[in-house]
Amino acid sequence: MSQVSILYAAAVLVVWMTARVSSSRPFRLWIYLAASWIFYFSLDARFLPLLVLSSVFNYHYGRRIRRRPRVALLWAGALVNVALLGVFKYLPAFQALFPDSPFWQHVRQIALPLGLSFWTFQALSYLFDQYRGDETRPSLGEFCLYMGFAPTVMSGPICRVGDLVPQFRAPFAGSWESVREGAQGVWVGVGMITLARMLAAGHGGFGVADAFALRGPLGTADAWVMLLGYGFQIYFDFAGYSRLVIGVARMFGFQLPENFDRPYLSTSVTSFWQRWHMSLSFWIRDYVFLPLAMSRREVWWRHVSLVISMAVFGLWHSASWLFLLWGVYQGLMLVGHRLWQQLRRGAAPIGPRWLRSAASWLLTFLVIILSWTLFRAEGASHAAGILTAALIPAAGLQLPGGFVLLVLGLVAGYFASQLAVSRIPQRAPGLLSWLPMPARFACYAAIFYLAVFRAAEAQGFIYAQF
Repeated sequence: MSQVSILYAAAVLVVWMTARVSSSRPFRLWIYLAASWIFYFSLDARFLPLLVLSSVFNYHYGRRIRRRPRVALLWAGALVNVALLGVFKYLPAFQALFPDSPFWQHVRQIALPLGLSFWTFQALSYLFDQYRGDETRPSLGEFCLYMGFAPTVMSGPICRVGDLVPQFRAPFAGSWESVREGAQGVWVGVGMITLARMLAAGHGGFGVADAFALRGPLGTADAWVMLLGYGFQIYFDFAGYSRLVIGVARMFGFQLPENFDRPYLSTSVTSFWQRWHMSLSFWIRDYVFLPLAMSRREVWWRHVSLVISMAVFGLWHSASWLFLLWGVYQGLMLVGHRLWQQLRRGAAPIGPRWLRSAASWLLTFLVIILSWTLFRAEGASHAAGILTAALIPAAGLQLPGGFVLLVLGLVAGYFASQLAVSRIPQRAPGLLSWLPMPARFACYAAIFYLAVFRAAEAQGFIYAQF
């Protein structure tokens, strides 16, 4: 048990107890804000001033847009935020074009502020919503808390002002029932993160990263096992983190948006993107795709808008050709699904319903797993080698047998657990409901500690790099 973990646990407990006994809403607001800023400072002290500056600027700029809703003002504010994101996230990527330039050597050293992509998108949604006439009018303190809220500031979920600020204004909603609900979410999140760590560590010291470090001819089995391993590692890692922070917020009575809804059970690419990184997917839909699609009436333009929107989705992760191609690939798959739906409209179904559903799920699953090549590969030639091995049958297996069994076992176990969960009644008693209250409280305290402990090492999460 590290001293940092103990300090985090003590601090969160003090904040919860203080908020519970306080009857003053402004006092609770400033307690939450101070705790959030201290939390961010403890993780990345260098960039707390940047977070505060961005919060203050966007708050006052949003008020100006609300008073004078002009397109030029809106795009000027959006440009400032995109420029901030560009300097820290995208500018260093151009260093490869000028390897001998002293200036670009310095640019390469620019560090990415923790959570910048997430809280910048929250700022952008606030500006867009103010332009559209949103009635939520936060105070400066409420907006700063919205931008720097401890559970969401590192890696989301990406929230909207209209969803979060009213909860800041409500009476303290933390109760033993909310603690129970939050603890169960944390329990699930910690379990998923543990599975991600298992895939990272692998068997005998050989994990997912080692699999992608292999060079030389790959067999088809190699390619699919390593892609399955990474696909489930990133899912367990990010979905587990999301469940963890949603659970922690729920302990305080806050309801954050869900970020994942069993995406690998999707029976279409469209369904997948309604269930994977939902807060970002819906952000792209509302602020990129819909404005683009509604700017023209032609059907073909809607398809182009969809590809452009998913390209933005890809570039949100990094200024890389592979991420751009990953986004375009997803957009083309979405367009293909729409065209298939139009082609099949009114046609007689082929085969029994269960067979159609199974075939749709399998095709969707393979299309998505294959796409992780562009997300994880270290370069174009590396991606081409993996795709070639995955799509053109080739014998041989370089991966250690223990790692293969670990990946296939976790994948099979995941789908088996989803099947089992689907058979449990929705009103089934809670996981710890059979325990007496003192024992339950002890379990919740242990889960609470695990949540804080994981938060202390949050920069090890895959999505922390984005």
